[in-house]
Amino acid sequence: MRMEAKMRASRADVGGRLVPMSLTLHSHTGVKVARVFSHQFFIAAQIFLVLVFTSATGFAADPMNYDYRVLATSRTSTMEKEMNEAGSAGYGFMGVMGGETGTGGKEVVVVMGKRIGAKDSVHKKYQLLAAQRTGTMQKELQQAGEEGFEYLGQTVFQSAFGGREVAIILERALDQPAKPVQFKLLATTKTSTMQKELNQAGEQGFEFLGMTVGKTSFGGDEVLCLLRKAAD
Repeated sequence: MRMEAKMRASRADVGGRLVPMSLTLHSHTGVKVARVFSHQFFIAAQIFLVLVFTSATGFAADPMNYDYRVLATSRTSTMEKEMNEAGSAGYGFMGVMGGETGTGGKEVVVVMGKRIGAKDSVHKKYQLLAAQRTGTMQKELQQAGEEGFEYLGQTVFQSAFGGREVAIILERALDQPAKPVQFKLLATTKTSTMQKELNQAGEQGFEFLGMTVGKTSFGGDEVLCLLRKAAD
């Protein structure tokens, strides 16, 4: 007796799409002959395709390559100028350290970098504030904070004549709206006094940023702490 077969595919909703759950062969008399595909087979196939696609796109992604500039000088005005030139070219601040270089000079070294080929690099403006009087520094910090500058780091510039002044590095993104902040500078020669002043500032909502030891205009060494909070 000749047997004619017909196929019937059942479907199920998987991930918002209708996919075959099973494919069944029926004889002319309606007797089930064999189940060819299963629901698990299609799930496994979908997982395999996702893994292949993910791997292919991962290997095709561009590597993160960077370009760096190393700036070194003993003058704060020169460093600010060179940092702004680099910032205009898309470079951003990476780190700072003060000390003696290989030539025996006392310089501050700043590293700036940017991602090669980045289309969304942000142009930035920098300020280096340096003063031997804390009152002057506080005034300059407050003005910079009102203009939306943010704290990056601080170091000590040492001159060839033995002078030493604290320099604070600030940054503002030119392509983004400025967000005013409030800075607070604390300076004292006693750690017990510093703890008391820090706690008082903390109760007012100020967050600790950094600390250095600098020489005041009277020749003494002071501990300087910088704090910030969002402008009221």
